[in-house]
Parts: sequence; structure tokens; C-alpha cells
Amino acid sequence: MIVLAIESSCDETSVSINKDGTTILSNVVLSQIALHAKYGGVVPEIASREHVKGITAVFEESFEKAHIAPEDVDLVAVTEGPGLIGSLLIGINAAKAFALARNIPIIGVHHIAGHVYANAIEAPLEFPLICLVVSGGHTELLKMKSHYHFEKLGETKDDAIGEAYDKIARVLGIGYPGGPAIDERAQAYKKSDRYPMPRVSTDNPYDFSYSGLKSHVINMLNRMRMKGEPLDVDKMCASFQEAAVEHLIQKSLDAVKAVNAKMFLVAGGVAANSLLRARVQETFDFVKVAMPPFEYCTDNAAMIGVAGYYKYITHQKVDTLDMNGRSRLAIE
Repeated sequence: MIVLAIESSCDETSVSINKDGTTILSNVVLSQIALHAKYGGVVPEIASREHVKGITAVFEESFEKAHIAPEDVDLVAVTEGPGLIGSLLIGINAAKAFALARNIPIIGVHHIAGHVYANAIEAPLEFPLICLVVSGGHTELLKMKSHYHFEKLGETKDDAIGEAYDKIARVLGIGYPGGPAIDERAQAYKKSDRYPMPRVSTDNPYDFSYSGLKSHVINMLNRMRMKGEPLDVDKMCASFQEAAVEHLIQKSLDAVKAVNAKMFLVAGGVAANSLLRARVQETFDFVKVAMPPFEYCTDNAAMIGVAGYYKYITHQKVDTLDMNGRSRLAIE
């Protein structure tokens, strides 16, 4: 089966083609990061306009790299949400037009399911498993007992981890996106001492909270500046990152042990974080671990194509996509 996939939920325009789910024939990503960097975040109207400008060229390049003709495609998969409505609609309408013109099935994919299934590109999933989802808008722990069966164990009660990274990087003045900027500065700090950071507790043992940690760092920075105290930016980045990652690791470890999971996955843009990847390998040596290659951590259509393939063969049904881009995949 040849699957054409489209991802346009935020500021990446991406088209991918795969064979039988996990054989990636092409994965073209047109990023808008440089365009939005001067605003310190994604501007929705600009993002949707850029998708309109770029999607045709991305389609053409993806087919060229895959050495596949449009008439060879058997299934279209497209991100239907969550995301920026204007951006989503560009991809959804392109997917519908392609599928309608060729009278082939189209299936909608939840964006987070795509991130989860990015792990299946290089390693088959083994169940039951626990997946830690970490991105700019999501911090969640999911349990899967079989393909396309998602159970949400916990989630952030306030800020997502990626959002906290972006806000702290903005206050420190070290650039956007915040995740790579803080990670790079943290790696540069080789000393063992750290600024004091709070350790957060939640009522649900699998829930997360980053608002308190973010506020603590911002308040500390404001106090230091008012008092004229010297600030070691690298030390601050290392201190924040260590506390943030420790929060993820402990919650994930508790979940893996509680369900006797056979596999532990990390999904989402923050899966590219160097400290998180190192701590996962150190901590979860008693189960199989999968983390996507860096090219599949951030938003891309390859992950949507893999998820769409498994959703189609699991449910054997075709979605009627909501024109407003709303997702109906139940992650309970």
C-alpha cells in the first residue's frame, strides 16, 4: 500500500510518501521557523499564508524524491487536529482534493498519534507500552495496549514543557525556539553546581505541572536583575533543564512499572532534547526503548503517514473529515 501523508498543523508544511506504513520513500518538510523567530512564536495568519505558498512545491518534491506517480497512491492521510485552524485547513483541503480527484480513501490523523507512531518507523511497537508525549503544546503520558488504542494516564495541568522552554528562553534572550537554545546552553555548562529549582508534586501521580517551575525561573531572573547580581545563563539553562527533565523521568518511570510495560516511547519535539534522551537510556534499561530519529521528532508528514496506515488497517474505515479541522480521535 502506498500512503500519501500531509502535515500542516502549525508552521511546517510537509508531504511524505510511504510504502506499507514504515518504509519512508520521501519526507519533505518546509519549515517557517526563521520567519516566526523575530516574533518569538508562531503567528497563525502568517503560518497559514506560508502553507498556501509552499504546499504545491512540497507535493511535487515529495513525489519526485519517492519516484512515485500520483496514480500509484492508495491512501491519503492528513493531520486533522489539533493545531492552528487556518494551517490545518490548507493541508486538509489539499488532501481532500487529491483523494477526490483519484477516488481513493482519505483518513484523518490526530497530530499526537502521529508523534507516537514516529517511533514505529525504526522499531515495531510492543504492547502494552507507555508513551511520553513532550512538545510545545502537549505533555502527556499515554498507555497503549494495542495498535491505535490510546489511554491517557496523565497530562500537564498548566504549561506544556515546550511552552515553558520557549518562555524562559525569551526572558533569557537566547532565541526561538526555546528548546534547542536552552539545550545547547545547558550542554555548555560543565560544572556541578545549580541554581535552586522547585520539585513539583501533583494529585494524580501521572500528571505534570510546569507553570510553577517556569514562574520560579522568571521570578529569580527578575530578582537578580533588580539587585544587580551576575547571571550565569548557561548555569540557569542547565538548572532549569535538569529539573524539567527529572519531572518527566520520574512520572514516566512510575507509569512503566505500574503497567508492567514491555516498551517505553518518547514522542514530540522535545524528544530531541539531549538530556532527556540520555536520561531515558540510563533509566529505562529494563524495557525496550524507542525514541524517534531527530528528523522525525518535530512536525513532519512521515509520522502522519505511519499513523494513518495503522489507523486504516486497524479500523478498516474511512473518515469523513470535519471541514473545521477538528479531530475526533479519542485519546481518553
